[in-house]
Amino acid sequence: MFYIDPYYIILVLPTVIFTLIAQAMVNSAYRKYSQVPNTRGLTGKMVAEAILQSAGIYGVIVEPIEGNLTDHYDPKAQAVRLSQGVYNGTSVAAIGIAAHECGHAIQHHESYSPLMLRNAIIPATRIGSQLSWPLIIVGILLMNMTARYSGDTGIGWYIIMAGIALFGLSVVFQLITLPVEFNASRRAMGILRNGMFLTQDELTGARKVLTAAALTYVAALAQSLANMLRLLLLYGRRRRD
Repeated sequence: MFYIDPYYIILVLPTVIFTLIAQAMVNSAYRKYSQVPNTRGLTGKMVAEAILQSAGIYGVIVEPIEGNLTDHYDPKAQAVRLSQGVYNGTSVAAIGIAAHECGHAIQHHESYSPLMLRNAIIPATRIGSQLSWPLIIVGILLMNMTARYSGDTGIGWYIIMAGIALFGLSVVFQLITLPVEFNASRRAMGILRNGMFLTQDELTGARKVLTAAALTYVAALAQSLANMLRLLLLYGRRRRD
């Protein structure tokens, strides 16, 4: 017989679909606006360096990185890393992404509180992401074994709760990530507009790319919250039969 988990269908499955839609929107927006060149012929590298210089940030380098949509700001290396399509690209999408990553560099330069908090909990989050599911799986196995012979969930339940608590660290990380990403995009759009890097129509395209990208973070948080709620509903109550 097959077991159908109603909590997965009700809670998790909709967020999985939401995540797939969000990712498709990012790919579609990037694909569309990566074909639209900016009228000034600026590359992502040129824009990134100009933004950093105008913000008075001289210790951050702009360098290329392999891959597609692998762009990020590395606070430890003090580097804005842009994928080849963004680094050398002159598209509206490339300019928007480059400006967004510079937004993170400016956040770091200004000690933007949510970014500082997110960076501070990264070590704990990594531990949580590595140990949470193994603990939950071990706990379920132990709980089923002890419940079969003693009618009690035993130590397995406590192990499951420890795993869920560690999983919660990644949820907190994703929650803090939202204002960081939205703020970086807001900064990017303001810089591009005030610096006259893009025309009004081009700004609209850049905004669509960044908005679609931000939606993926919302979807990831929703999926993590749904998974955590599902686990709590399934195992949150210690049973003694």
